[in-house]
Amino acid sequence: MTVRRIARPDDLDSSVIVDIARGTGRIELADDLKHALVVSRRATLDDLAGDRLVYGVNTGMGALSGVRLDAAAQARHQDTLMTGRAVGSAPWLRRDQARALIAARLRTFLHPSAGVSVGLCEALVDLLNDDIVPAIPARGSGAAGEIIPLAHAGSVLLGRGEVLEPGDPPPPRSFGAKEGIAFLEGVPGLTGMSALASHDVRRLLPQVVVALAGSLAVAGASRDPLHPALADSVELGAVLDDLRSLRGDGPVNALQAPVSYRVSAPALAVAMRAVKELDAAVDRALGAVTDSPAHLGGEFVGTFGFAGTELAAALGALTTALVHLAELGAARLHRLLDPAVTGLNRQLAASPGVDAGLAGVHKRAVGVAHRLRRFAMPALVGAMETSLGQEDVQSFGFEAVECVNEAITGLRDVLACELLALVQARRLSASLPSGAPASLALTEIDAALPAGTTDRPYGRDLDKIVELLESGSTSAVASRSARVLE
Repeated sequence: MTVRRIARPDDLDSSVIVDIARGTGRIELADDLKHALVVSRRATLDDLAGDRLVYGVNTGMGALSGVRLDAAAQARHQDTLMTGRAVGSAPWLRRDQARALIAARLRTFLHPSAGVSVGLCEALVDLLNDDIVPAIPARGSGAAGEIIPLAHAGSVLLGRGEVLEPGDPPPPRSFGAKEGIAFLEGVPGLTGMSALASHDVRRLLPQVVVALAGSLAVAGASRDPLHPALADSVELGAVLDDLRSLRGDGPVNALQAPVSYRVSAPALAVAMRAVKELDAAVDRALGAVTDSPAHLGGEFVGTFGFAGTELAAALGALTTALVHLAELGAARLHRLLDPAVTGLNRQLAASPGVDAGLAGVHKRAVGVAHRLRRFAMPALVGAMETSLGQEDVQSFGFEAVECVNEAITGLRDVLACELLALVQARRLSASLPSGAPASLALTEIDAALPAGTTDRPYGRDLDKIVELLESGSTSAVASRSARVLE
């Protein structure tokens, strides 16, 4: 089993977080890094000594921050911060999402401004290495930050929280001075889950390129919109290069193809730029000061690190781009069923009238695309006051993650429908020449489906195609697009 040694905070970057969240590797903190944590923890404790007011340490939180806590209350306070705020319920985050939250929380604790102990960091390492996954609510986090979901994760460390698969719980430990408030601050869930979403999109977009190339070939679409001089960015240039290569040298059936065929390349470039913006936002969030109050230069400074505004905005932009791609895929699929566009049998039916062909498959794609529209509204919009007005704005980061994940799943579903139509078209006709690169990319999918072109329960075919897409099928074919996204 691979052991990743974290010698400095930057070693726990977004790619490692994704691998740890979804893989079986282990991590360990290097001795020098643990020494740095000891130094920052000692400095934090030294500056906590005395009578200064420190939010969440010797005061209440939120609207109760005006309540001063005596020594006895302070001793209990860092633990009770968790139990009183663990108010969520199922549905829980997926295993990989919960693990990504823990890994991102660990990464932000490696910043000296957090001032937490080596022991707390190693407790998070143990959760990941022992695959103890806290049950963290996926919804109902209407706070300025992630206080409710983080309280559920922190309660597991206390020995009071739920886990996804009951097993050997971690040894219970209390939070030390300021560690409870530090655990509840920031947006590690939003950050970690954004990294997971980015990974999924970077696999999915090159697959869309392959399907688009196949549809261009089947429709005999003009190559004019693929002219290299039309590239206005690195991303669009990569897409156009791949499409010219994958489409092959098949015939052109009409002077102009339907609009959905002509505008899909720039739409893909928009999505590629959006995922790169999300990547940059994740990197900034991982290296930023997220604690509030943060220990900075001997002072305890209230910050905005709990907001997650940039991540929520980036997720919203990416969600919109993915929903648009799903709509374009549904439109292209409709055209593939039209003999006026392809010259093939109506509805790609083996025997039109006797067989329905893929009309029902198109209806499924339309239903999915329509459903996605409700997730295109940015989660960043819609603040409501909580905590007696102390928290009067929220970024609703978990909701932004839910929206982008729905868009990813829906686009993959629509893509499966289009790929099924391309396989059917290839079986019905030579309009997609067997030697064309786009046709070669469909070979694995074709081989996994039942033989023949007559009607069958196509839902089973679509399930198989989705499974292949999730495993990475056809991703490597659109090589330049994939490289641009790396």
